[in-house]
Amino acid sequence: MSARRNLSVVLSLLILLHVYIGARLMPDMGLGFAGVATGILLLGLSTLLVPVGLLSSSLRRRRWSDGLAWVGLLAMGLFSSLIVITFLRDIVLLALLAVGQAHGGFTHWSAVAVPLLALAVTCIGFVNARRLARVKRVDVPIANLPEELHGYSIAQISDIHVGPTIRRPYLNAIVNRVNALKADAIAVTGDLVDGSVQRLSLHTQPLARLSAPDGAFFVTGNHEYYSGAEEWIAEVRRLGLTVLLNQHVVRQRGAARVLIAGVPDFTAHHFVPSHRSNPQAAAAGAPEEVDVKILLAHQPRTAPAAAEAGFDLQLSGHTHGGQFFPWNLFVPLQQPFVAGLHRVRDLWVYTSRGTGYWGPPKRFGAPSEITLLRLVPA
Repeated sequence: MSARRNLSVVLSLLILLHVYIGARLMPDMGLGFAGVATGILLLGLSTLLVPVGLLSSSLRRRRWSDGLAWVGLLAMGLFSSLIVITFLRDIVLLALLAVGQAHGGFTHWSAVAVPLLALAVTCIGFVNARRLARVKRVDVPIANLPEELHGYSIAQISDIHVGPTIRRPYLNAIVNRVNALKADAIAVTGDLVDGSVQRLSLHTQPLARLSAPDGAFFVTGNHEYYSGAEEWIAEVRRLGLTVLLNQHVVRQRGAARVLIAGVPDFTAHHFVPSHRSNPQAAAAGAPEEVDVKILLAHQPRTAPAAAEAGFDLQLSGHTHGGQFFPWNLFVPLQQPFVAGLHRVRDLWVYTSRGTGYWGPPKRFGAPSEITLLRLVPA
């Protein structure tokens, strides 16, 4: 009953927001009867399609379900820009009114510009999202780094979100680029999928080709827990990756040792109580002679616990760098970092902007990345 009520609330809010867009733009556009009728039809269609985008990962498999998911998600991305730009236009109009400036001409052309600008942002965002993520190279300075570990490299991919619009060819291209980096180790830091093993196992097969001398490692993100985490953990292991659930491995270069540990998602215990994220447990039992400790943790907010546990570097994702405006402004409400390399006491934290995208195939101002992190002497 609560799920039905929640759906009713979302639908009611969507209807109100679409009415707001129409009421604020169409009267100022100077449209004739045919134009107004077309605008109402398009806004009504958007009202129906946006919920389809929201529910796309759970659509029943039909011949038309993939196409419907694409249309719904594109509508969702366009609506997001449309509502934001309409709201920003109203703020400008209020500001002009407050200072007593006439804005007759601005009112007309800005109303026409809003949907054109929203469409342009959505198209550019689509191209940015669908192209293969570029490699971002990051040097991480480590104090007292043994010479044998100078240049030790980890290729990180995160937040791919294999699902309604990200399928096998997309992931295959990512794997090819990661393998070409010839990194010492590979880290997949969560949110690999949006959907069940039964639905998506064919599309995650390319992960079996990930190859690095010290191994390929995986930690769960919050979306694994929406999609059947225990089944996905078994599937990822079957593909040959090492899943780290409050666990670690030690790898050696000459006399030097590097510890690679991983924790479940920060919220995992709400879904599987035994999966509570615990950096202390992940490092427990490690040899005293370890020179560098690296933690894989999906959410950046694991960082204070990781610093307390004595890690030198944490690799995270989750934020998507905001993915597209204005969502980047809301990330700091939940996470300490949006993207990039930051410091928490003696711990370096690197937050990836993600290698895929969630929901709308749209990235604007937050390009996707495959990250190659290299340890260098401080």
